Amino acid sequence: MVTVLEHEFFLSEILDRRVFAKTKRIGRLSDLAIVETGKLPEVTQVVVDRPYGYPALTIPWDKVLLISNHEVVLDVADESLAQYERAPQEHLILLHDHILDKKIIDMDDHDVEVVYDVKLAFQNDKLYAAEVDYSRYRALRRLGLHKLAKLLADRNKENRVSWLYVQPLPEQLGSFAGNIKLKVPKAELKEIHPVDLADILEELEGGQRVALFKLLDTEQASDALEEIEPRVQRQLIHAIEKERAATLINEMSPAQAADILAILPRDEAGAILKLIDQDKSSKVEHIIGEHNEQILLYASLELIRLPAATPAAEVLDRYRELATGKNVVTYVYVTDAANTLKGVVDLREIVAAEPGQTLGDIMTEHVIALPKDATLQDAVMLFKRYHFRALPITDESDQLLGAVSSRDVRALRPRLT
Repeated sequence: MVTVLEHEFFLSEILDRRVFAKTKRIGRLSDLAIVETGKLPEVTQVVVDRPYGYPALTIPWDKVLLISNHEVVLDVADESLAQYERAPQEHLILLHDHILDKKIIDMDDHDVEVVYDVKLAFQNDKLYAAEVDYSRYRALRRLGLHKLAKLLADRNKENRVSWLYVQPLPEQLGSFAGNIKLKVPKAELKEIHPVDLADILEELEGGQRVALFKLLDTEQASDALEEIEPRVQRQLIHAIEKERAATLINEMSPAQAADILAILPRDEAGAILKLIDQDKSSKVEHIIGEHNEQILLYASLELIRLPAATPAAEVLDRYRELATGKNVVTYVYVTDAANTLKGVVDLREIVAAEPGQTLGDIMTEHVIALPKDATLQDAVMLFKRYHFRALPITDESDQLLGAVSSRDVRALRPRLT
């Protein structure tokens, strides 16, 4: 049985994830192979690139145990990897090598667009290629321009075509340099927004960036300002009138406003604070000084807590039930009847556990935890040092008081991370 944390995701989001043979890291995911045996192509193999000159691995889909936001875990022993050191079979379609960046043409041979991504859907332990995506949003994300992609998201969210409208691909693909052909004429597809990627990138340079920013309406400009890196935020705020800056800041939540004003010179931030809503201004000033607030203010009590005697197989079988409504789902915290933290188990270790093993058998006993009086700044530093996805919070008696995720800390204090 395959465990996934999301039932729909894009190819570009899964490529380059770390791959583990049970608990040993062996490389990164470089491609997915599909076969067109039904209405939607089915993923049959995963291709893993390995470091240090080791040959790539082509491993059957049924060996996949887990796909999470960070990793792929395989039910393959390290000593048996050699049998998978072979090139993918010629009849297989590789989504990255054969599909991405190919031109889409319709049945009348009219150019439509370029495939920038493939949407994948998980159902009944199988993964399918569901749609080809030709939106500028996915193109920008693949280029690493996540902030700009978010700004344009609403304009491009519908620019996808179901694989049901894709004509069968050649049986012998080889290096396949052809186009992806549709079963429908261009006129029947949704109109593509006329935004050229090269023009967008040019607008991001110097004074042109400022010119574009001034053309955006208040909501768009405010949303964009939240996402842009601090250096550019300062440039844009310097370039616009203080009244305009205050209008944009007023559109944000107090926390978002504080993140931006905190990077400005004190006199400039003070001038803008005087122009925004008074109630919001006081909240923003408070948040700017919250670096020393206790981490317990941001902790979640929605964790997976189980006793050490719990069989790992039972946790895996009940994982969806156990994770429902929880804010921290990638770790299981092992506690006793008095709620004393005894250990922690990564989800990856659970899926790789041997039959009969309990959480107590596989847990890490020496847990890195935050004390209850730790500050938000302490949490940031600990995440930087250990790269955990979440940290438990305990008192002086090792009572588990909650946990905070690295994602939440980044969202709360992006300037510190």
